[in-house]
Amino acid sequence: MHRALPALALALGLLAGGARGADARNLVLFVADGLRPGIVNADTAPTMAALLENGVRFTNTHSLFPTFTTANASGLATGHLLGDTGDFSNTIHVGTAVTAAGGSVTPFLESDPVLGEVDTLFGGDYLNQETILAAARAKGFSTASIGKVGPVLIFDHTERSGQQTIVIDDQTGTANGIPLSQEVKDRLNAAGLPLATPSRGANGTSGTSTTPGTTVANTMQQGYFANAATEAVLPLFAERQKPFVMVYWSRDPDGTQHNQGDSLLTLVPGINGPTTIAAVRNADDNLAQLLAALQRLGLDGDTDVILTSDHGFSTISKQSTTSFAATQSYGGVPAGLLPRGFVGIDIAHALGLPLHDPDANNAVVAPGSFSTNGNAVIGDPANPAVVVAANGGSDLVYLPGGDRALAEKVVDILASQDYTSGLFLNNRFGRIAGTLPISAIGLRGTAATPQPDIALNFRSVSLGCDDPTTCGAEVADSALQQGQGMHGSFSRADTRNIMGAMGPDFRRGFVDPAPASNADIGRTVAHLLGLEVADTGRLLGRVLLEATPDGGVPEYRQHVIASDPDSRGLRTVLRYQTVGRTHYFDVAGYPNRTLGLSEDYRREAVEGRVHAAAADGVPPWQPR
Repeated sequence: MHRALPALALALGLLAGGARGADARNLVLFVADGLRPGIVNADTAPTMAALLENGVRFTNTHSLFPTFTTANASGLATGHLLGDTGDFSNTIHVGTAVTAAGGSVTPFLESDPVLGEVDTLFGGDYLNQETILAAARAKGFSTASIGKVGPVLIFDHTERSGQQTIVIDDQTGTANGIPLSQEVKDRLNAAGLPLATPSRGANGTSGTSTTPGTTVANTMQQGYFANAATEAVLPLFAERQKPFVMVYWSRDPDGTQHNQGDSLLTLVPGINGPTTIAAVRNADDNLAQLLAALQRLGLDGDTDVILTSDHGFSTISKQSTTSFAATQSYGGVPAGLLPRGFVGIDIAHALGLPLHDPDANNAVVAPGSFSTNGNAVIGDPANPAVVVAANGGSDLVYLPGGDRALAEKVVDILASQDYTSGLFLNNRFGRIAGTLPISAIGLRGTAATPQPDIALNFRSVSLGCDDPTTCGAEVADSALQQGQGMHGSFSRADTRNIMGAMGPDFRRGFVDPAPASNADIGRTVAHLLGLEVADTGRLLGRVLLEATPDGGVPEYRQHVIASDPDSRGLRTVLRYQTVGRTHYFDVAGYPNRTLGLSEDYRREAVEGRVHAAAADGVPPWQPR
């Protein structure tokens, strides 16, 4: 990796850039996957700390729930909530077998071939929304997306030729990757860089229940991405002498936090050990290298830089005293802990129906075993009663037959589990006690992909540090071990992400208290670059005008919605904020089972009252 200039000098240099010309609009969106704002300081991430100190620091930040990577990539790429993009989680149910995903009906979307096939299944554009990168290249911008496979392609997923938007990710140089143009190949060759992305090496090692995972950051692979961006792509863009947009998606600290081997089977230090700190510095070094290249190429004065993370992060817990799955014995799973796919196992057991593995040609999952990726097809695979898409800190449950009586049974099964903290039900079933409608959290819109019927949030807690959002723990439906890392829940540790910005279109030294989200970033990028993005849906973020030199902080309000109690007295509670008609979801679940949501939720809203859902289960802000 190339040595960068000191971080503070770089940040100040960009902030001091001259006035932009009318025909010179550049933007770099840097996504530090899984980065928690509370872990960033001058010691752990000096470049990011300087950016936040001297540019705009957003303090009231929001990942989109479910708090997963491809879901938030869709929000960043389009400016829409997930009910419009249909990218509800990293793994979704698409209703038909996906060849690129091994014939599974529950494909994992972090794959270039899978994204291409899912596009084909849904009219050529599974997001059903134009992306900012597609709009930018249509307007004549140079465009590139570099870094982690999956989210990188999502920013311009319908352009797969490699001749327009430059895509460099994990699969570059393989049969599965988006091809490189000859122009880009020549640039990489001239820079002495290979045409195929190196592997993660030891960083890709996740370990087992008896062998710790990785103890190194993802420096080898991300060094390649950073060098490709700074030695090949940015010089090419500079020579073209026209505006550009670059997305740089850093897998660290996310990938390292998932796999870290500092805390095998123990909750402390969890994701706060030395390996995570190395991963945070790795992402910071990548950003410093990008800023140095902008300065070296004379692009700094005309380039806005936006920093965000797709979600926060938590330590994995695999503990339950109510789960049938946790009472069984499994190879490689410590006694008494939850196996991967425990939700599917528990539902199938309670319903008395056979369990099938959609990622293994619908093979029967025998007692004492679990499915390949935790996903489940329950009942007849040709006409399933229930499909579970296992994701991590939350799971999605689909009821293809639309049977309300079955929905009531599944809700009751899940509500009886101590790992559950809140249930969101598809509006088509009406109201069921203990649940809130999916429309309440922006999951009901114009999505082309099937809407989930139940979004299941898992229990989360603080492990006791001064900033609970840096030391959260959550139950996770994952192959990873207790003590490793996960996200996806409605915990404030997962919904709180880092956000900052600097450059000629942003204020200096400004702390923004208003709520902001990843969907807002998508809208703001379009606004700054003068893009005309076609909107299919109406679940939109807002332009963060208060962060621009002439903007003022908007009025914002806090609210709480609570469901009716179920037979156990459990309520699903949602705390959220609004700026006009734009909604920001802070935290949700059962009080005292979700980090950030206590029994005092009635007093946690500025308005001091609980707002009941509308009679049809649709809050009044949600388009019907």
